Amino acid sequence: MNAMRICSALWMALSLVWLVTLLRTKRTQERADFGSRLLYGVPVVVAFYLLFGDHIPVGWLQSRIIALNVWIETFAVSLTAVGIAFAVWARFYIGENWSSAVSIKVGHQLIRTGPYYWVRHPIYSGLLVATLGTALARREPRGLFAVVLLFLGFWIKSRMEEGFMHRVFGPEYQEYSRSTGALIPRLRL
Repeated sequence: MNAMRICSALWMALSLVWLVTLLRTKRTQERADFGSRLLYGVPVVVAFYLLFGDHIPVGWLQSRIIALNVWIETFAVSLTAVGIAFAVWARFYIGENWSSAVSIKVGHQLIRTGPYYWVRHPIYSGLLVATLGTALARREPRGLFAVVLLFLGFWIKSRMEEGFMHRVFGPEYQEYSRSTGALIPRLRL
């Protein structure tokens, strides 16, 4: 089995976890409007289409830029697995407070431990690492564009979430923001 197939299987496993855990979330109190969701949703959808789509209309996006190499493939699968594992850990850790859309849940809690000790948006961090691994397994320019688009979508979405969190949790979230990186861990000296 090649690296891309293994990475695809890991992403399918993640999808199943997400579907099952979707059933256990709190009711939504407030949600970002549809236009705002499109702003971050479109880059995310396009990123995953580039990463996994079979019919990419621009031919040069599918040209091999990385030679087949067992070490690169192993590294690619490892990055994908570690990123997905981190995202799943964060998803289980946030529990019923999770939402696919930028929202505030009824009885929303600020989680600052577990993966949230390291970064404020560990699900996005994990998915970005996994996407980087899968892009490496893909070995085509479209993988790099997928990473950039996913980062853009998550950056937009995280900024919206930050606004909601600042409004709901005030000074507590401001302190959390100062001490913890958004997508990349901040050194704690």
